[in-house]
Amino acid sequence: MNQFEKDFCFCTLALQPKYRLLAQRLAGDLAQYSPETLLVVGTDEPIDFKEKNNVIAFKHRQEGILHCYNDKRFVLEKALSKCRTAIIIDADTRIVRNIPNNIEWMPGITGRSENLIQHVNKHTPERLPYFQTLAKKLNLSLDNVPWVGESLFIISRDGGKEKEFLKQWGEIGNYLELNGIHSGEGNGIGLAATKIGWTVNLGEWKEIKAVTQHLDASDEKTSTTVWENWQRRLVYHYRLNRMRVKALKDFNFYYR
Repeated sequence: MNQFEKDFCFCTLALQPKYRLLAQRLAGDLAQYSPETLLVVGTDEPIDFKEKNNVIAFKHRQEGILHCYNDKRFVLEKALSKCRTAIIIDADTRIVRNIPNNIEWMPGITGRSENLIQHVNKHTPERLPYFQTLAKKLNLSLDNVPWVGESLFIISRDGGKEKEFLKQWGEIGNYLELNGIHSGEGNGIGLAATKIGWTVNLGEWKEIKAVTQHLDASDEKTSTTVWENWQRRLVYHYRLNRMRVKALKDFNFYYR
């Protein structure tokens, strides 16, 4: 495969067997509907993708305390090192039609969005005080911050601002996780984008959304053994304590 820089690529996170299988299926869809397009995959088992000629798989172990939602930023970082535009897509998504190859990608962030306060009040109003506190720490007016749909959005290089965006997302995501908010990363994405001066574009997102179908495998219930539950609790506390220690380097931001 030609490894020279591409105009755009897709990227996804595939941790655990179920999501690795879904990402393999997604790679197959991509090979059918956009044969020249790469899929960058952050996964705990890169070897599972060795037969996929359109996949760049790299080793990644979960850093999020409870879930890996904020770990998507590492996949974006890798994809943006390979392509000028990275389309983040959940592994449990199908590509169902040909992907347009003539899109003019705008610098910055593109996706579905709505006002963060309205979004939080609709879905998790108990979290609003944390976002109000966080906005003050970031010197932002929460009234002007968007929520960004996290299952499908696009980041295009913008003179290096994309690197600052990923940094801000990491710090914001860690703050939220240390305060028990482990999901809804679209709120952190919106805060990070606003902090660096981005507004959310919409146009090109519609064209990609039109050729995809999100299945939301996260709603599927799976049974676990006592041993697996014990392991999860152990790993949870390890990640929690590791993040607490790392946060001490910026005590004022995380703990005051």
